[in-house]
Amino acid sequence: MTQELGDVDSLVRQRLRALRLAQGLSLGDLAERTHLSSSSLSRIENGQRRLALDQLVLLARGLDTSLDELVEVQEDEVVSNAMVDRGADSLHWQVRRSPGTIVLRRRVTGPPPPPDRTRAHPGQEWLVVLSGTLTLLLGDRRYRIETNQSAEFDTMLPHAFGAEGGPVDVLMMVDREARRSHRGDDEAADG
Repeated sequence: MTQELGDVDSLVRQRLRALRLAQGLSLGDLAERTHLSSSSLSRIENGQRRLALDQLVLLARGLDTSLDELVEVQEDEVVSNAMVDRGADSLHWQVRRSPGTIVLRRRVTGPPPPPDRTRAHPGQEWLVVLSGTLTLLLGDRRYRIETNQSAEFDTMLPHAFGAEGGPVDVLMMVDREARRSHRGDDEAADG
C-alpha cells in the first residue's frame, strides 16, 4: 500500500508537533533551537506553510531526532509472528526498526548453574519476568527478579540465570552481539 505525498506531509507535521510536545517545548523554545520563527513553526505544524528540506533538517536537529525518523512512512506490516527459537518454550521476534535487536520469550525451568559456570560475552541484555521468580547471577552478585520486575546489564559481566520455586516466563531483548553468543550456547546444548 503506497501512501500519497499529502499523507506523508501530514504525517511529518503530526510527528513534528508530537515530538515538540513530548519534549515539553513551546513554539518559542523550538524557534530558539532551530532559528526559525515561532509563527513559521506554527504554520508548518498546521499545514499553512510548505515543508522545505532545509527546514526539516533544522527541525530534526532541534528535536534531537533524525531526518529519517521524521519522514519514514509506516510499513504495511505492523504485526509479526514469533519464530520458534529452541522448542516450544523459546520464541523470538525480530525488531524491525532495530535489526540487530531480538526479543526472546523463554521459559526457564532449571535452577541457575554454579557460579563457576557463568559466562561473559559482548553485548547488552534487558529482561522482564512475566511470571515466576528468576535468579540472576551477575558477576559475584545474586539477584532475585520477581514478576513484573526487570533487569538490564552489560553481558561482559559473567552471568547466568535459573528458575526459583517453579517455571519462570521471561521476555528478553538482546542486541546482535549478545544474540550471537546465545546462538553458540544453543548449538552447543543441541550438539
